[in-house]
This record gives sequence, C-alpha cells and structure tokens, in this order.
Amino acid sequence: MNNWVKLYILDEFKNPVRAYDPLEWAKWWDTANRIVQQDTIHIGDGQLADVSTVFLGLDHQRTTHKDGPPILWETMIFNGPLDGYCKRYSTRQEAVQGHTKALTLLQERVTADSGQ
Repeated sequence: MNNWVKLYILDEFKNPVRAYDPLEWAKWWDTANRIVQQDTIHIGDGQLADVSTVFLGLDHQRTTHKDGPPILWETMIFNGPLDGYCKRYSTRQEAVQGHTKALTLLQERVTADSGQ
C-alpha cells in the first residue's frame, strides 16, 4: 500500500481508528454503518434534495498531499439548488455541525428561491 494512503475504521464508540491492513479495512467497510446523518428536504414542485453526512474511511487530507489532521467525514447535498455542495471535516462533531449548517443553507436557499 502506498505510504500516503491512510485508511480508518470506526470503533464501537464511533471514534476513528487507523487501519493498517487493507483487507481488514475492506471487510469492515462492507458491513459498516458509516452514516452520520441523512435528511431529505422538500424543495417544491414535488422535488426533493438530500443532505448526507458520512464517514469516509480514507484520509482525504492525505490525498491532497497537505499536512494537518485527517479529514474523515463529508457532507454533501444531492439535487436542488445546492446540488454538489461538499464539505469535509476532521472530527465527527464538526461533521454533525456541518450537516446542520448544510441543512440550514439549503432551507434558506429554497425559501429565497420560492420568494417567501
């Protein structure tokens, strides 16, 4: 395995733990619940947008060749006016807060777009 690739799993308390064996990581990945939070927002005309926050299992800080704490969680918005929105975080707490922020941003945008 490349030295720059860092894999992580979550322990029973949802804390990230470095995984050094790619096969063990892959076995964990197959059955792990990596979802932190998911919400669906009605954006009008029967359309929906999804906000999803998950544990990535791979240090995305390292994939950008930068120093700093591992980036292991991600919030994304699918569909709607903020489709493609993406933020990444180093801690679960940041990810939960980021999810709430993404929901708020989406709701504010939907409200503004509807003219309310």
